Amino acid sequence: MRSIKTIHVVSAHAEGEVGDVIVGGVSPPPGDTIWEQRTHIANDQTLRNFVLNEPRGGVFRHVNLLVPPKHPDADAAFIIMEPEDTPPMSGSNSICVATVLLDSGIISMQEPETILTLEAPGGLVRVRAECRGGKAERIHVQNLPSFAGKLSVPLEVPGFGTLTVDTAFGGDSFVVVDAAKLGFDITQDEAREIARTGVTITNAANAQLGFSHPENPDWTHISFCAFCGPLEKTPTGWRGKSAVAIQPGKVDRSPTGTAVSARMALMAAKGQMAVGQTFEAVSIIDSRFTGRIVQETQVGAQPAIIPEISGRGWITGTHQHMLDHDDPWPDGYRVRDTWGA
Repeated sequence: MRSIKTIHVVSAHAEGEVGDVIVGGVSPPPGDTIWEQRTHIANDQTLRNFVLNEPRGGVFRHVNLLVPPKHPDADAAFIIMEPEDTPPMSGSNSICVATVLLDSGIISMQEPETILTLEAPGGLVRVRAECRGGKAERIHVQNLPSFAGKLSVPLEVPGFGTLTVDTAFGGDSFVVVDAAKLGFDITQDEAREIARTGVTITNAANAQLGFSHPENPDWTHISFCAFCGPLEKTPTGWRGKSAVAIQPGKVDRSPTGTAVSARMALMAAKGQMAVGQTFEAVSIIDSRFTGRIVQETQVGAQPAIIPEISGRGWITGTHQHMLDHDDPWPDGYRVRDTWGA
């Protein structure tokens, strides 16, 4: 087989959401920090197009690039590439990365528990992996500091009138809506409409509300719309369904780790949740992440929490993505039947 480019990938998913991991064939991008390297990938687009566009990728796929860490405390570093963004952090992708690092032997596994530190573009995340029989069975990720933004503000959405929404940051930025008030029970047959509605709400929120991170002036937009179902009390906190619409128009198959973190930050800001309590998030395919508030903190002058999320990840295969020099679509392509507008 002839190829002018070969990229080695270990494919994985975390509670249903694909998060492939590039383990070879790509040189680290330029930059003195992981954030600068992330920015290069986001601006350059070459790697993003090759692995995310069809025929190698698709709107359902996220891909993570392993790079040498910059921080002395980090065991590994990764850059997240999602269909429309290159974000500071991702819960499902960090679970996929930790699973691939341990299950493939890139980082030595210690049973019954392996502790490691990952460096995401947004900062360090601490990982505790429950391990047995050579498998990382459950990954606990201490996420970036998370905080509530705007609470109970009006948002004019074309076709839906005036909605009351919250905004929050959980490692990525969200507009948060009440699913029931929009007529959603968060079931699989609603996925297409949730995705379409979520993109409309996200676009409206960016136009009318905007987003500002107190310590990262580069992150100035809302990435996702989180549809939150009703809360049910549990012995240690709460349980609830949720669905996150991802640009350009798909629903996260997992409960979305950054959304769990953002929702806990909102619940803490509203006095509904305290340090030590848990939140069990249930996705549109009934997969689950468990969130826990580890401690209170601040981001700039903004009250915040340190959240921990946990879930399971699995390796699904290995791939060598190649490029034939005669291929007429070296950067791939996007077609609006799946990629949206």
